[in-house]
Amino acid sequence: MMIKTDNLLLRHWKDSDAECLYHFASNPNVGPIAGWPPHESVDYSLNIIKTIFVRKECYAITINDIPIGCAELLIHPDGNHWWGEGSAELGYWIAEEYQGRGYATEASKALITRAFGELNIQRIYASFKTENLASKRVLEKLGFKYFTELNNMDYTHRVFREIAMVLEK
Repeated sequence: MMIKTDNLLLRHWKDSDAECLYHFASNPNVGPIAGWPPHESVDYSLNIIKTIFVRKECYAITINDIPIGCAELLIHPDGNHWWGEGSAELGYWIAEEYQGRGYATEASKALITRAFGELNIQRIYASFKTENLASKRVLEKLGFKYFTELNNMDYTHRVFREIAMVLEK
């Protein structure tokens, strides 16, 4: 499955993306703000591709076939939270070098269109760490509205506050 937008191609991850994924995901300014650790090696990134990025609605955000980030619709039992029947969770990240160009919004908009139009999803939830204002801006641009505040735990087993937002069909 591939999804084309004006500037991006969303496609499933390939094992051959591991080196590029490591390059971007080893940056400590990318993962921790989303609750996951910086990647430690190309092998670690390959393992992520084979175990986490294999989910049906997980896409590499690519420019010229170079993966610069990830966008995903997490549908139960995947996801960080159970949001109810007919719901999905939106997740995304963009490599630091490509942030601020609207790519997270563009990729997410394409997944929202797919969710509401093809996957029979009625509500999409997304959450972000309270200090991740860039992620908040992406969700606001997409029309998400405040839903609730949650406690979550990151990869260091520290509890953090996050804001959950919702978009309804």
